[in-house]
Amino acid sequence: MARVLVTGGTGFIAAHVIRVLLAAGHTVRASLRDRARAGALHALLAAAGTEPGDRLTFAIADLERDAGWAEASAGMDHVLHVASPFPAGVPTNPDELIRPAVDGTLRVLRAARDAGVRRVVVTSSFAAIGYGQDRRKTYFDERDWTRPEGRDVQPYMKSKTLAERAAWDFIAHAGGTMELVTVNPVGVFGPALGPDLSTSVSLIKAMLDGAIPACPRLYFGVVDVRDVAELHLKAMTNPAAAGERFLATAGDCLSMQQVAQCLRAHLGHEAARVPRFELPDPLVRLAALAMPMARAAVPQLGIVRNASSAKARRLLGWTPRPAEEAILASAESLIRLGLVKG
Repeated sequence: MARVLVTGGTGFIAAHVIRVLLAAGHTVRASLRDRARAGALHALLAAAGTEPGDRLTFAIADLERDAGWAEASAGMDHVLHVASPFPAGVPTNPDELIRPAVDGTLRVLRAARDAGVRRVVVTSSFAAIGYGQDRRKTYFDERDWTRPEGRDVQPYMKSKTLAERAAWDFIAHAGGTMELVTVNPVGVFGPALGPDLSTSVSLIKAMLDGAIPACPRLYFGVVDVRDVAELHLKAMTNPAAAGERFLATAGDCLSMQQVAQCLRAHLGHEAARVPRFELPDPLVRLAALAMPMARAAVPQLGIVRNASSAKARRLLGWTPRPAEEAILASAESLIRLGLVKG
């Protein structure tokens, strides 16, 4: 069994990754920015039915500072670098996202190399693969890279692209014998374990709350967080994963309206506030004059970007749940946690 550092331990993906690692018998050290968050992580794991005992410890480290990363990495066999900022809106200053993502990734990699870590798995994103491209291109795999200068590339997409590029460059020139794998999920849904929601799950909450009166013509890939966590475990342990990128998706894109239809079809009265209609593009552009979230949607209207998980299925034996199951798991967890408006 391995000793594994997981960065950003209380994050949506990270908590599920820690759950999977513990279930597989590994020992986990979770990095936190504040030791007071340790109780929150224990609560998240308890919600998932996991009692870590003494196999979970903590290290205090911040992606924006050097302090703490050497101690966090000491004695570790592997590092799963999951932490990265992902805001709901578009920041005024893109560097608010880009600098922590890039510099933080390099801090983690340097500390891991110096500690003799064998393999680092970085949680990247489809955001580093499918944007800034010719709009006629509708299917992507791990050979594709987002072009940061593209017109539809927003700060989050740029941050993930530049951070992953920096990681591969570091391994090529300064990584020594340490191995790197990246996991590139599309939109990550699935069961929330607590009230601090990811951006993707927050979208489901907004639909259930009636905060979205009609669906803009947006399309996105879907994958369940439990499957993303399993893919991290396979990427960490399988010799065939070394030096590879792996897209994580349950299948082709869903439109926002299809997500709404899925919720209404399965949740009955709980979905009474879910939008029924698609919003014409001109109305979204009009709303963008006053609403930052609508402004962020405008460059993506009507664009379909499908992705293939064939590589992860073939090399690692990974089999994700259907997209609809991930969507419903998000909704059901929000209802169970009492986070949907009454």
